[in-house]
Amino acid sequence: MANQIEWVALSVFVFFFALVTVMGFFAARWKSGPISAHLDQWGLGGRQFGIWVTWFLVGGDFYTAYTVIAVPALVYAVGAYGFFALPYTIIVYPFVFAVMPLLWKQAHANGHVTAADVVHGTYHSRGLELAVAITGMVATMPYIALQLIGMSVTIKTMGLKGDLPIIAAFIILALYTYSSGLRAPALIAFVKDIMIYIVVLVAVVVVPAKLGGYGVVFAAANDAFAAKGGLTGLTLKPSQMLPYASLALGSALAAFMYPHTLTGIFASKSADTIRKNAILLPAYTLLLGLIALLGYMAYAAKIAVATPNDVVPALFQALFPSWFAGFAFSAIAIGALVPAAVMSIGAANLFTRNVWKSYVNPAISHAGEAAVAKITSLVVKLGALAFILFLPTQYALDLQLLGGLWILQTFPALVFGLFTRWFRAEGLLLGWAVGIIWGSWTAWGNGLKPLASIDLGGASYMFYVGLGALILNVVVAAVVTVIVGLISPNRTSVTARS
Repeated sequence: MANQIEWVALSVFVFFFALVTVMGFFAARWKSGPISAHLDQWGLGGRQFGIWVTWFLVGGDFYTAYTVIAVPALVYAVGAYGFFALPYTIIVYPFVFAVMPLLWKQAHANGHVTAADVVHGTYHSRGLELAVAITGMVATMPYIALQLIGMSVTIKTMGLKGDLPIIAAFIILALYTYSSGLRAPALIAFVKDIMIYIVVLVAVVVVPAKLGGYGVVFAAANDAFAAKGGLTGLTLKPSQMLPYASLALGSALAAFMYPHTLTGIFASKSADTIRKNAILLPAYTLLLGLIALLGYMAYAAKIAVATPNDVVPALFQALFPSWFAGFAFSAIAIGALVPAAVMSIGAANLFTRNVWKSYVNPAISHAGEAAVAKITSLVVKLGALAFILFLPTQYALDLQLLGGLWILQTFPALVFGLFTRWFRAEGLLLGWAVGIIWGSWTAWGNGLKPLASIDLGGASYMFYVGLGALILNVVVAAVVTVIVGLISPNRTSVTARS
């Protein structure tokens, strides 16, 4: 890391950060509709985003700043296993194409703003609604903290020490999100994604050219992994294939259960917009694959770092002129602003509709909902800031891991009701609870690692804990549905249609 301030890089960084700040406040006047009049306006941008806005927004909050930092860091640390993010982003888009338009239609027809709204509209269960809402809010908090961590890594690379820079960035983020709602990250996402594409495309051409080509890059990485031994390497070991596949599948199913990704879906203007985005969004998977290669390039560049998360900033600082390094760092930092804003909005929508309106003030007006959501978004960001200021970074990492496991347990309640009326709310709620408890207990017992093992026929198999918890969740939900159906056969399991 730099010991002195890199003034050229910092100047470029400040310029682009100031540009998106102005855009964030300008966004309040972008598109029609008064921001504070309705939660649909503040929290969903008026439900009017077309194909391109949705593409940039969903891509912007799905491929985050921490993705740019963490994926190459994982590839740098463990090799081929770190590429699990690629198949999971390939699996997820057919799911989006098939499922999300149905979810949008149900939400649009009934004025639903959150996943918990959809669940309550389907099952009329306050308990199940609250479970989905709390899971979404809790899973989102450490995710926002990770965006701020990704931003802080780049800021410290330029020689700025202490917490003041990240606090200043947080204040700017909080103010324009409060002012402009979802329109701010939607507008900024255009700039962020274009900058990230420029940075990555330049890097995958220039870095190998400076290092002697991709043959040298892969040879250096292979030598480094051979020296490490163990399960690291350029290809997967046989024992890694099942955990790799289960982690990819579980992550794909969880990805669009998060409040921030669903917010982008609900803000779209039509189901057709979502289908077209499911076709276009795989372009980000290509980008992600190129980003992951930066982890291998670090070995060829002989980058030595204290932690793997420092790999990408150190690589750009070592191989590029200061002005381009500043451009790259600003792209990563802006890449934190977009998802952090959408995440805080998604969590605020959940609290407003499924906690405040349901339990505190059922008669609240539309403008009152918008006001509560704006204040809640500030509180959520304050909580995320507290994570990185007062707790070790590892806590945010551990809780985000658990967050993925937890949010996956909302899948049956949200998705099954779109296709079948068979499951009962009691079964889904108990299945959710069993999945959360077993998954959390298993992950905790494994030192908060994402994988667990099971012994079958004298052999041991590793698998993703979240996917195992989901399977248990569905089994419990089905068994309880059958039992409740036998006890009260005249009750319908679902009392509302989309």
